[in-house]
Amino acid sequence: MSDAAQPTIAEVRAAAEAVKAAIDRHLEAVSSPNAADDPAVTAAYEQLATAAIAYDQLLYEVYDEVTPFEIPGDEGPGGYHGPEQPEAISVLIRRDYHVVDPKRLRAQAERLDESLTPGGASGVNSAIGVLFGEYEPDEIAARSEEFGLEEADSTLWVAAAEPTEPGEWLPEPFEHADPQLLICRFDVSEVYDDEDPDD
Repeated sequence: MSDAAQPTIAEVRAAAEAVKAAIDRHLEAVSSPNAADDPAVTAAYEQLATAAIAYDQLLYEVYDEVTPFEIPGDEGPGGYHGPEQPEAISVLIRRDYHVVDPKRLRAQAERLDESLTPGGASGVNSAIGVLFGEYEPDEIAARSEEFGLEEADSTLWVAAAEPTEPGEWLPEPFEHADPQLLICRFDVSEVYDDEDPDD
């Protein structure tokens, strides 16, 4: 567990009060006669989103609970700007691993590819290429320890997308990852782990 100070119940209460105040400001902004063109509405929306995210994070850290409210995207300005009913979605996944046992990684790859001579010069990079060429990413995640890998942080983004033709985006697959099209995301990280259930 990190040595950083854990949030207190008082901080959760303060974050809840901040959400209430942000709701009042947002309601006041949207109910004004000039709401349609008033930048105060956008500012109030962003303040409410930021307050809600902060409250949600503290609530989870202290009580292991979340709110039923989901803010699409992240804390950046504007949030989700995609269509209400997207015609397609893109699922973007990043999984990080630590190479904790290069010899085990190499041995697993040598069983699959006889051209990798034991102790050869091609090293870990070739072994990684063999393993990821043979196994699906989900299987590697499930068997990471067996392959000499240790799971680190991971994230999964589900984003609105335009329908594409086969092979259309393959030359630059990650160029157009737009946070404003993000429908939802799921993060796994040690920073979110609560090792002591009594905390």
